[in-house]
Amino acid sequence: MSIHPIEYRYGTEEMKFVWSESNRLKKLMIVEAALAKAEADIGLIPKKAADIISDSIGLVELERVKEIEDEIHHDMMAVVIGISEKCPEDAGKWVHFGATSNDILDTATGLQLKEAVQILEDKMHRLLDVLLMQAEAHKHTVCAARTHGQIGVPTTYGLRFAIWASEIARHIERLEQLKPRLLVGQMTGAVGTQAAFGKDGIEIQKLVMQYLEIGPVDVSNQIIQRDRHAEFVMWMANTVTTLDKIGVEIRSLQRTEIAEIEESFKKKQVGSSTMPHKRNPIKSEQICGLARIVRAMVEPELLNNTLWDERDLTNSSCERIVFPEACVLTDHIIKLGIGVIEDLRFYPENIRRNLNLLRGLNMGEAVMIELAKRGVGRQEAHEIVRSSAMEAHDTGKHFKEVLLSKPDVANYLTEEDINNLVDPDRYIGTAVEQVEAVIEKLKGR
Repeated sequence: MSIHPIEYRYGTEEMKFVWSESNRLKKLMIVEAALAKAEADIGLIPKKAADIISDSIGLVELERVKEIEDEIHHDMMAVVIGISEKCPEDAGKWVHFGATSNDILDTATGLQLKEAVQILEDKMHRLLDVLLMQAEAHKHTVCAARTHGQIGVPTTYGLRFAIWASEIARHIERLEQLKPRLLVGQMTGAVGTQAAFGKDGIEIQKLVMQYLEIGPVDVSNQIIQRDRHAEFVMWMANTVTTLDKIGVEIRSLQRTEIAEIEESFKKKQVGSSTMPHKRNPIKSEQICGLARIVRAMVEPELLNNTLWDERDLTNSSCERIVFPEACVLTDHIIKLGIGVIEDLRFYPENIRRNLNLLRGLNMGEAVMIELAKRGVGRQEAHEIVRSSAMEAHDTGKHFKEVLLSKPDVANYLTEEDINNLVDPDRYIGTAVEQVEAVIEKLKGR
């Protein structure tokens, strides 16, 4: 019986597999085999035993391990016993030699996180590509910018996508930077002293991590310190918040009254069970909704770093939910974002309509700046334009018409000047150049 929507509604199969019971068991056994191999390398256990352990882990079945756990109520010892049962010639007695449970558990988590990060990294680069694609395609698409929900001076759609692309590029950079801190394992024994490994503890840890191709911790107690994992969960929260922001903007711009862009809508797609005309931005809404769940994982993972003394068990149950759920939902959100952005529909006629909706009022800054350039003080120019804008707003006249009636304006600007100044296509500054610079910087990353 499926209960959690991740089981049947959200998430990619590749990310779900990373956090599956079968993959978890596989990683635990790989770590045990690497430990045995490292211990054999330095002569702590027989090499033949290490070889047998490595050969035997593929024979262990998940159902048998779960059966053992039901009897002994210890997940890691169930794995140890499960491997030992499959080892002939008494090699099983060397499984887990000198290790504590979290040496294996936390290191296995490091291996799972390595797989999860690779999946997320690949999708982030794809997301960056589609944002840059839209930035390039719409670098000349002039549109109404909005501040406080009100139309301001013009911008371009290309600049919007370039801003988002730049933000995603920073997330990619952050992920690259945190990988050495996150993708680590430990082999430090009961409370971190490596006493059970003797004088070769540091070398054993080094060898194990070399075999597993992840970094070793510099120092630890019974567990890897959770500041590392908290940083990653905060990275996911930060990343999905960017997509939440993009989703909010898409939803706003798809409002019936604005209707400048729209999520793709399939031929047989249904928008409402009772309103057949509806074309709802459901994917963007799903992004925004699930982002709330990922952000909610930050506090639990921060609290998982505040354990008693050398460790307690309060982090364990929490992380069984936090790690898979945050990774699966983050991956799902990024995938949704790629699809939504790649398949966006644009409505040029509505973009142009909204750009001219205020009948020139949104070009007030252009007029003010030009008046100031021609000798009117900046503050005086602001008041001239402000009062003219209020008059145009109250009377319904075009802004240009009001400006032409003002002697304070006519003394400095001709009708042709004003026509040019209220043309939104002439007032996008360096928007195109900024977009091109971002594309040049980020393309091919």
